This record gives sequence, structure tokens and C-alpha cells, in this order.
Amino acid sequence: MTSRQLVYDTLEHRSPARAPRQMWTLPWAEWNYPEEMARLRQNFPADFGGVDFTLAQPTIAQGDMYRHGEAVDEWGCRFTNIHEGVIGEVKNPLIPAEDEDWDNVDRIHIPVELLSFDEETINAGCRASDKFMMCGCCPRPFEQLQFIRGTENLMMDLMDPPPKMLEFMGRMHTFYCELLEKWAKTGVDALNFMDDWGSQRSLLINPALWKKMFLPMYRDFINIAHSHGKKIFMHSDGYILDIIPLLAEAGLDAVNSQLFCMGLENMEHLKGKITFWGEMDRQHLLPHGTEAEIRQAVRDVYNTLWDKGGCIAQLEFGPGAKPGNVEATFDEWNKVSTRESV
Repeated sequence: MTSRQLVYDTLEHRSPARAPRQMWTLPWAEWNYPEEMARLRQNFPADFGGVDFTLAQPTIAQGDMYRHGEAVDEWGCRFTNIHEGVIGEVKNPLIPAEDEDWDNVDRIHIPVELLSFDEETINAGCRASDKFMMCGCCPRPFEQLQFIRGTENLMMDLMDPPPKMLEFMGRMHTFYCELLEKWAKTGVDALNFMDDWGSQRSLLINPALWKKMFLPMYRDFINIAHSHGKKIFMHSDGYILDIIPLLAEAGLDAVNSQLFCMGLENMEHLKGKITFWGEMDRQHLLPHGTEAEIRQAVRDVYNTLWDKGGCIAQLEFGPGAKPGNVEATFDEWNKVSTRESV
């Protein structure tokens, strides 16, 4: 049984031999726990992979997003970072507060350089691996708009969108679709995209506005993937319970969300309708929980959402998390999810 088959069986509810694993890490974890990280990777190897590739045309990005100081992303947004190991913030957006009509939209660089990867390099890497291979791009329209405009100003713009903003959003979406189309023609197993939509207790905008302005974009992403026989995954932090049913109806295969922020008891009705791509609670349990609490949390997710698959043992090892709790998470997932095949 290969890792690739494990993930497909999980997504398609075909009683996988165990829950597939994936550990996301921030540089903080790599720098603070190098020995523990090596042991975790040896004892609980990931079932997901990706291909290293280069671009024929370099982007305009500069600096290291995870280091103290400043860095520039592929769109020209400048980030200021005061904490090593995590990403900083944009303090001076490309479309400043006073530019209510988006007259400075030409300052934004659409990173067409991301299209210059070599498809055969990707295909060769996919053929050489038995892992479930994810694509090397991640569209994030809502978050990128925040980097470009600033969160507060963007929220106001969304209530009465300036024509030039809408025109730019159209160009951004066209680019993202072109990028996903090119990746969908390679040998990867899945495409992915992301946008953090939740606060601690609710969606960041009215669900009706989300459905009108952003769900159509995501439907296009999903349709691109499925038209090429690919799966498609989405990440979104915070309380997003209002939109998960709509994403499931749109055909999204898997969602990475903060299950414990939303409350497992509120999610049982979604069992079998979408795969839950993790995660273990990184706000409270990974940094502060006991091993017994971690193991109980895994069992709770399994008992609530597992349906001959439909759950991926994924977590993020970031600031504050204890290596022992990461280990307990994966160990307990092995125990509970292999019951069906015993």
C-alpha cells in the first residue's frame, strides 16, 4: 500500500489501511527542535509530497519571509517581520488608505513568472515518488487582496467595491486560473488553494457576501482540478463552519480547518461530505495539552468525522507546540484508524 493510494482511499471513503499523515512545520520548529523533527520524520513519514522545481523567469520576491527584517513577495507587497520563524505583516500596502478608487492599481505586479516552471521536471518528480503529490502553487485571492490593500481598507471596499478593484480582481482570478490549469496538466495528484476566512468565533465577512464574491472563484478552481482528474484541497483558519457546506457542495475534496475552534459537536452533520485534512488543536492542545488530552482529542475527531476515511492526520508544528504532543497525535491516529483493517 503506497502513500498515494492511502490518500486516495481516504478521500474516496474506501477504508484506508490507516489515516494518511502530514506534518506542516514553520521554521520556528526546525530551528528550536532539530533532533525532535528528525525523529518525527523518521517515525511518522509523511504521505504527502511535492516536487522541487525552478522557474525559468525569477519572480520579484526578495528576502526571507521568516527572518527578522523586510521581505517582498511575488506581487510586490513588502512585509515587516519582528519575530524570527513566522511571517510578518504588510505595514504599507500598495493601495494605501487614501486611494479609495484604486487609482494606483498599476503598482501591483501580477507574478506571471510563476508560470515559467518546466512541466517535465514536475512529471519526472511525480513518477519517482509513491507519495500523494501536491502542486507547487497556492492561490489565495482574499489574503493577497489584504496584503495589497490592508485588511481594514479591503473590508470597507468589499461593501461598495470600486470599479478598478473589481477589474483587478478579475485579472487576479484569470491569472490564478491559468496557473492552476498549467499545474493540473502535470503529474501531481492534487491542486490546492487557501484563504483564512474565520475569526475565533465567526466568519470575517457576511456569508452572503462571501458566497457572492468568492465562492464563484473557488468553484472555478475546483472545476479546473476535476476537469483534469485531480483532487483539490483548501486551507482556511478560524471559524468557517458557515462555508464548509457550500465548499462541499461545490465539490471541494478536502478542507484544512481548525476543528476545535468550531467545536466538533457542530461538525458531525458534515461527516462523509468532505474530507477533513486535519488538524490537531494548535491553539491549546499542542502547546499546553497533556498526552492523555491529545490522544482523547484524536479519538474524538475519529469518532465524530471518520467514515471509512474522510480524515487526514495533519497538524502544524509551530510556535509553542510540544514535540511530545506532535508524536502522540500521530501515534494515536495510527492506533484508531487501523481498527477497520485489523
